[in-house]
Amino acid sequence: MRLVILVSAALIISLSTTAFAQEWIEFASREERVTCLFPSQPKVTETTWVSEYGAILPARLYSASQGQSRYSLMVVDYNPVERLMVEKSKACPAGTETCQGIGDWGLGYWKNDVRGAIVYATSKFVQRDAKVTHLMWNSQQMVQGQELQLINNADQSRTSASIYMHDNRLIILEATVPRNYPEPVLFTQSLSWLDENGKGIRYATIYINAPDVPKPRGR
Repeated sequence: MRLVILVSAALIISLSTTAFAQEWIEFASREERVTCLFPSQPKVTETTWVSEYGAILPARLYSASQGQSRYSLMVVDYNPVERLMVEKSKACPAGTETCQGIGDWGLGYWKNDVRGAIVYATSKFVQRDAKVTHLMWNSQQMVQGQELQLINNADQSRTSASIYMHDNRLIILEATVPRNYPEPVLFTQSLSWLDENGKGIRYATIYINAPDVPKPRGR
C-alpha cells in the first residue's frame, strides 16, 4: 500500500509539472528589453507612473491570471525624467533647493529620482494593507534590485514582488496567489534582460542603473 501511495504521488507531481510547462509561456519584449514567464499571453495596458519627485512617466502594464492567481509586469520609462524635471524646475521659486542645479542631484532632483526609483517603488508595497514577511536586496542576471514578500491583511493572500532598474526602465514584477498557496517566486524570479537587438544579456559585474555610473560590460 505504501508503495502505491508513493508512486501515485510521484505520478501526480510529474503530470502537474508537465501541465505547468505546457501552460506557461516565455514573454519577451524587445522594446522593454526584458523576458519573463507568464501563464498566458498577457494583456497590455498603457498607463502612467508618477515618480518620487513628480515626473509623469509613460508606463505599460502586462497582466495575466491563472485561476485566482494574478501576475503582472509593469515597465516605467525613466528616460524622459531629466527633460521633464529640468522643464519643471524653471517654475521653481528662487532659491528652491531642487532648482539650484547641484551636480550630484540634477535640476529638479532628476538624478535622485532615477537613483531612488527602486526604493520608491518598494515603498509603495510597504504602504499597503499587508504584512511584509521578507525584504531583500537581490540581483537578477547581475542587475541589482529588491525583492519582497507580503501577506495581504484583507484575505491572507500572498504577494511576491521583484523590482529592478535596467536601461533607465523601472521593472516591477508582482504575483498574488491565494492563501496557503506556495510563494509565486517562479514568476518573479524568471526575469531576464535583452540588449537593443533583442538578444539575451548577462553582465560581467553588477549593473547599477544610476546617472554617472558606467554601464558594465555584457556577456
